[in-house]
Amino acid sequence: MSEQDIITLARGGDQAAFTTLVRTYQTAIYNLCYRMLGEADQARDAAQETFLRAYTQLHRYDPERPFKTWLFSIASHYCIDRLRRRRVIWMDIDDEPLAGHPALRERRAGPEDAVLRREQAADVQALLETLPPKDRIAVVMLYWHDLSYQEIAEATGTTVSAVKSRLHRARAAMADSLRTRDARREAPGQAPRTTLAHPTALLSASA
Repeated sequence: MSEQDIITLARGGDQAAFTTLVRTYQTAIYNLCYRMLGEADQARDAAQETFLRAYTQLHRYDPERPFKTWLFSIASHYCIDRLRRRRVIWMDIDDEPLAGHPALRERRAGPEDAVLRREQAADVQALLETLPPKDRIAVVMLYWHDLSYQEIAEATGTTVSAVKSRLHRARAAMADSLRTRDARREAPGQAPRTTLAHPTALLSASA
Protein backbone atom coordinates (compact mmCIF):
# COMPACT_ATOMS: atom_id res chain seq x y z
CA MET A 1 0.00 0.00 0.00
CA SER A 2 1.40 3.38 -1.01
CA GLU A 3 1.61 6.37 1.28
CA GLN A 4 -1.09 8.11 -0.71
CA ASP A 5 -3.38 5.10 -0.15
CA ILE A 6 -2.72 5.34 3.59
CA ILE A 7 -3.40 9.09 3.54
CA THR A 8 -6.67 8.51 1.67
CA LEU A 9 -7.75 6.03 4.33
CA ALA A 10 -6.75 8.44 7.10
CA ARG A 11 -8.71 11.26 5.48
CA GLY A 12 -11.68 8.93 5.45
CA GLY A 13 -11.46 8.52 9.22
CA ASP A 14 -9.31 5.40 9.47
CA GLN A 15 -7.40 5.96 12.72
CA ALA A 16 -5.12 2.97 12.13
CA ALA A 17 -3.99 4.55 8.86
CA PHE A 18 -3.24 7.83 10.61
CA THR A 19 -1.29 5.94 13.29
CA THR A 20 0.85 4.50 10.50
CA LEU A 21 1.60 8.03 9.29
CA VAL A 22 2.51 9.10 12.82
CA ARG A 23 4.93 6.18 13.17
CA THR A 24 6.50 7.05 9.82
CA TYR A 25 7.16 10.69 10.62
CA GLN A 26 7.28 10.96 14.42
CA THR A 27 11.09 10.86 14.65
CA ALA A 28 11.57 13.49 11.93
CA ILE A 29 8.96 15.79 13.47
CA TYR A 30 10.36 15.39 16.98
CA ASN A 31 13.90 16.14 15.75
CA LEU A 32 12.73 19.26 13.94
CA CYS A 33 10.88 20.46 17.05
CA TYR A 34 13.90 19.74 19.25
CA ARG A 35 16.25 21.69 16.98
CA MET A 36 13.81 24.59 17.05
CA LEU A 37 12.91 24.60 20.76
CA GLY A 38 16.06 23.12 22.31
CA GLU A 39 14.21 21.24 25.08
CA ALA A 40 13.14 17.60 24.96
CA ASP A 41 9.87 18.05 26.84
CA GLN A 42 8.81 20.98 24.71
CA ALA A 43 9.82 19.09 21.56
CA ARG A 44 7.64 16.12 22.56
CA ASP A 45 4.71 18.42 23.26
CA ALA A 46 5.24 20.21 19.95
CA ALA A 47 5.41 16.93 18.03
CA GLN A 48 2.18 15.74 19.63
CA GLU A 49 0.50 19.04 18.84
CA THR A 50 1.73 18.80 15.24
CA PHE A 51 0.09 15.42 14.73
CA LEU A 52 -3.08 16.52 16.51
CA ARG A 53 -3.36 19.50 14.20
CA ALA A 54 -2.58 17.34 11.19
CA TYR A 55 -5.34 14.90 12.17
CA THR A 56 -7.93 17.65 12.57
CA GLN A 57 -6.85 19.37 9.34
CA LEU A 58 -6.51 16.33 7.08
CA HIS A 59 -9.45 17.54 5.02
CA ARG A 60 -7.33 20.54 4.04
CA TYR A 61 -4.35 18.50 2.88
CA ASP A 62 -3.64 18.76 -0.85
CA PRO A 63 -2.73 15.27 -2.18
CA GLU A 64 -0.58 16.95 -4.84
CA ARG A 65 1.69 18.22 -2.09
CA PRO A 66 4.26 15.97 -0.33
CA PHE A 67 2.79 14.89 3.00
CA LYS A 68 6.14 15.33 4.75
CA THR A 69 6.34 18.95 3.62
CA TRP A 70 2.80 19.57 4.86
CA LEU A 71 3.65 18.11 8.28
CA PHE A 72 6.84 20.15 8.48
CA SER A 73 4.82 23.26 7.71
CA ILE A 74 2.51 22.58 10.66
CA ALA A 75 5.44 21.81 12.98
CA SER A 76 7.48 24.84 11.94
CA HIS A 77 4.63 27.29 12.38
CA TYR A 78 3.80 25.84 15.79
CA CYS A 79 7.42 26.02 16.95
CA ILE A 80 7.81 29.59 15.76
CA ASP A 81 4.67 30.51 17.69
CA ARG A 82 6.09 28.83 20.79
CA LEU A 83 9.32 30.80 20.45
CA ARG A 84 7.40 34.03 20.08
CA ARG A 85 5.50 33.26 23.26
CA ARG A 86 8.80 33.06 25.09
CA ARG A 87 8.92 36.82 24.47
CA VAL A 88 12.40 36.72 23.02
CA ILE A 89 13.04 39.71 20.81
CA TRP A 90 14.44 38.63 17.45
CA MET A 91 15.79 40.87 14.73
CA ASP A 92 14.12 39.87 11.47
CA ILE A 93 16.12 41.35 8.58
CA ASP A 94 14.30 41.95 5.31
CA ASP A 95 14.98 39.29 2.70
CA GLU A 96 17.24 40.41 -0.11
CA PRO A 97 19.58 38.68 -2.59
CA LEU A 98 22.91 37.85 -0.98
CA ALA A 99 26.13 36.27 -2.18
CA GLY A 100 27.13 32.73 -1.32
CA HIS A 101 28.68 31.76 2.02
CA PRO A 102 30.17 28.58 3.51
CA ALA A 103 27.36 26.28 4.61
CA LEU A 104 26.63 24.70 7.94
CA ARG A 105 27.03 20.95 7.99
CA GLU A 106 26.71 18.66 10.97
CA ARG A 107 29.96 16.71 11.20
CA ARG A 108 29.62 12.95 10.93
CA ALA A 109 30.70 10.72 13.78
CA GLY A 110 34.42 10.02 13.80
CA PRO A 111 36.97 8.58 16.19
CA GLU A 112 36.51 11.44 18.68
CA ASP A 113 35.82 10.73 22.28
CA ALA A 114 32.09 10.39 23.06
CA VAL A 115 32.20 13.26 25.54
CA LEU A 116 33.60 15.63 22.94
CA ARG A 117 30.94 14.55 20.45
CA ARG A 118 28.22 15.32 22.97
CA GLU A 119 29.77 18.72 23.67
CA GLN A 120 30.00 19.42 19.97
CA ALA A 121 26.31 18.59 19.54
CA ALA A 122 25.53 20.96 22.40
CA ASP A 123 27.62 23.64 20.68
CA VAL A 124 25.65 23.26 17.45
CA GLN A 125 22.34 23.42 19.30
CA ALA A 126 23.49 26.52 21.18
CA LEU A 127 24.39 28.17 17.87
CA LEU A 128 20.99 27.32 16.42
CA GLU A 129 19.30 28.96 19.39
CA THR A 130 20.99 32.27 18.62
CA LEU A 131 19.17 32.48 15.28
CA PRO A 132 15.80 34.14 14.69
CA PRO A 133 13.10 31.43 14.42
CA LYS A 134 12.50 31.84 10.69
CA ASP A 135 16.21 31.53 9.95
CA ARG A 136 16.57 28.60 12.34
CA ILE A 137 13.78 26.57 10.74
CA ALA A 138 15.36 26.99 7.30
CA VAL A 139 18.70 25.69 8.61
CA VAL A 140 17.08 22.74 10.38
CA MET A 141 15.00 21.72 7.37
CA LEU A 142 17.96 21.90 5.00
CA TYR A 143 20.78 20.35 7.01
CA TRP A 144 18.96 17.93 9.29
CA HIS A 145 16.07 16.90 7.05
CA ASP A 146 17.48 17.37 3.54
CA LEU A 147 14.56 19.39 2.23
CA SER A 148 15.14 21.28 -0.99
CA TYR A 149 14.88 25.07 -1.19
CA GLN A 150 11.51 24.64 -2.87
CA GLU A 151 10.24 22.29 -0.16
CA ILE A 152 11.41 24.68 2.57
CA ALA A 153 9.67 27.55 0.80
CA GLU A 154 6.44 25.55 0.64
CA ALA A 155 6.69 24.45 4.26
CA THR A 156 7.35 27.96 5.54
CA GLY A 157 5.02 29.81 3.20
CA THR A 158 7.70 31.92 1.56
CA THR A 159 9.78 32.03 -1.63
CA VAL A 160 12.91 30.18 -2.70
CA SER A 161 14.74 33.52 -2.83
CA ALA A 162 13.72 34.25 0.76
CA VAL A 163 14.86 30.80 1.87
CA LYS A 164 18.28 31.31 0.29
CA SER A 165 18.61 34.70 1.96
CA ARG A 166 17.68 33.29 5.36
CA LEU A 167 20.17 30.44 4.97
CA HIS A 168 22.94 32.82 3.94
CA ARG A 169 22.21 35.06 6.90
CA ALA A 170 22.06 32.12 9.31
CA ARG A 171 25.32 30.58 8.11
CA ALA A 172 27.12 33.91 8.34
CA ALA A 173 25.81 34.50 11.87
CA MET A 174 26.78 31.01 13.03
CA ALA A 175 30.24 31.27 11.48
CA ASP A 176 30.77 34.59 13.29
CA SER A 177 29.62 33.01 16.56
CA LEU A 178 32.06 30.13 16.10
CA ARG A 179 34.95 32.50 15.42
CA THR A 180 34.07 34.59 18.48
CA ARG A 181 33.81 31.50 20.67
CA ASP A 182 37.15 30.13 19.52
CA ALA A 183 38.81 33.52 19.99
CA ARG A 184 37.59 33.62 23.58
CA ARG A 185 38.88 30.12 24.24
CA GLU A 186 42.29 31.04 22.88
CA ALA A 187 42.51 34.41 24.68
CA PRO A 188 45.58 34.97 26.91
CA GLY A 189 45.00 33.96 30.48
CA GLN A 190 42.32 31.42 29.63
CA ALA A 191 42.81 27.88 30.84
CA PRO A 192 43.79 25.47 28.04
CA ARG A 193 40.83 23.56 26.65
CA THR A 194 40.48 21.01 23.89
CA THR A 195 38.78 22.53 20.87
CA LEU A 196 35.39 20.86 20.45
CA ALA A 197 34.65 21.97 16.94
CA HIS A 198 36.63 24.38 14.82
CA PRO A 199 34.56 26.51 12.45
CA THR A 200 35.91 24.58 9.47
CA ALA A 201 34.61 21.36 11.02
CA LEU A 202 31.05 22.68 11.25
CA LEU A 203 31.11 25.02 8.28
CA SER A 204 32.16 23.60 4.95
CA ALA A 205 31.83 24.71 1.37
CA SER A 206 28.44 24.24 -0.24
CA ALA A 207 27.51 24.28 -3.86
